[in-house]
Amino acid sequence: MHTQESPAPSADRRLSVLARHLEPSSSAAVKGHSNHFIVSAPTSGYDGKQSVFSHIVRAPEDPILGVTVAYNTDTSPVKLNLGVGAYRTEEGKPLVLNVVRQAEQLLVNDRSRIKEYLPITGLTDFNKLSAKLILGADSPAIQENRVTTVQCLSGTGSLRVGGEFLARHYDQRTIYIPQPTWGNHPKVFTLAGLSVKSYRYYDPATRGLHFQGLLEDLGSAPSGAIVLLHACAHNPTGVDPTIDQWEKIRTLMRAKGLLPFFDSAYQGFASGSLDTDAQSVRMFVADGGEVLVAQSYAKNMGLYGERVGALSIVCRNADVTSRVESQLKMVIRPMYSSPPIHGASIVAAILKDRNLYHEWTLELKAMADRIIRMRQQLFDALRARGTPGDWSHIIKQIGMFTFTGLNKEQVAFMTKEYHIYMTSDGRISMAGLSSRTVPHLTDAIHAAVTRAR
Repeated sequence: MHTQESPAPSADRRLSVLARHLEPSSSAAVKGHSNHFIVSAPTSGYDGKQSVFSHIVRAPEDPILGVTVAYNTDTSPVKLNLGVGAYRTEEGKPLVLNVVRQAEQLLVNDRSRIKEYLPITGLTDFNKLSAKLILGADSPAIQENRVTTVQCLSGTGSLRVGGEFLARHYDQRTIYIPQPTWGNHPKVFTLAGLSVKSYRYYDPATRGLHFQGLLEDLGSAPSGAIVLLHACAHNPTGVDPTIDQWEKIRTLMRAKGLLPFFDSAYQGFASGSLDTDAQSVRMFVADGGEVLVAQSYAKNMGLYGERVGALSIVCRNADVTSRVESQLKMVIRPMYSSPPIHGASIVAAILKDRNLYHEWTLELKAMADRIIRMRQQLFDALRARGTPGDWSHIIKQIGMFTFTGLNKEQVAFMTKEYHIYMTSDGRISMAGLSSRTVPHLTDAIHAAVTRAR
């Protein structure tokens, strides 16, 4: 039996000196046994009067999450939160999919399930099924073992792991992101070790895609640069390229050797069709070139808090794929070691069971259809009200978010006078609307627009 030994006499003397040093009455410097001076540092907080973190300044609220913070402090009965990037029911409540509850019950009832660590790469079934979902079950890349997929912490974690992998192992460290894009993109990639630049994407004049500017900017990017692409339902604008435009983007990028990195946060959630929303990714994979894809199940399965995502890298051949996976493990191991098991198990249970999968597609389409209805209702209400401007972009855009075209002053006015909360760039979550609240939003937009005229 192991017993702890008593400290050696020299250790006792050092501890005694240290104890005297820490006493309030001790001098700023005490000469120790080894003739070295122990000097109090201003950050040591030894006197108990000042925090070692006193120098830290308060960080600003996240521009997106801060909207909810402000909303929560508002006591108005008519307040409306259109900043949250999460689905809401017609009653304005969070939704847990019925199919998710069924899958969870199956997991709970399975007494053989354990809580051991997953491998570094995550749950094997989850990884295989995630790759098939985004690339297609008949994808040649999967059949030829040219795809490695690792489970990550939702879409954000998938982007971060992919970014750090590229910073370590890819010869170009510049990533081009659309302007505008999700506010977390530049932070994630900068901290991953990449240099972030932008390419034109949204045209405020048309409230649509700045396609010519996009082609010009990618055409002038250095050969081999990384390009971030939103697979569908571009956040924050809701503006997506057409299939013909995607083909032109693909042709240009392959000609210049630009590396595509897709962020797929809304597969099935935009159009209601899983295959339709994956077309852009599959076009790039079909040509045999290399592609990175970050997936999230936050929106399309409502697993926001479970943090379930995947990173897939499509390579030229199986040998390269194996080596890439080995290095992805080296990125993940010191970051979070291995991913959580519960959310991934829910996804795997749904994707591999024919009945659950079918029910999921029905619930997913119902969510997408409700968002599309909200777009139509808002557009019709603004037109009926005679609100100045062309609001057709509301029904032309797709996905959870609409880029309204409202400016910061108009947004601030709507928050102050109508208690409607959104990001300062005018982005609203269509999922936060309901038939009951559309009239209130219409009144606020009409007042904001006519007040500024």
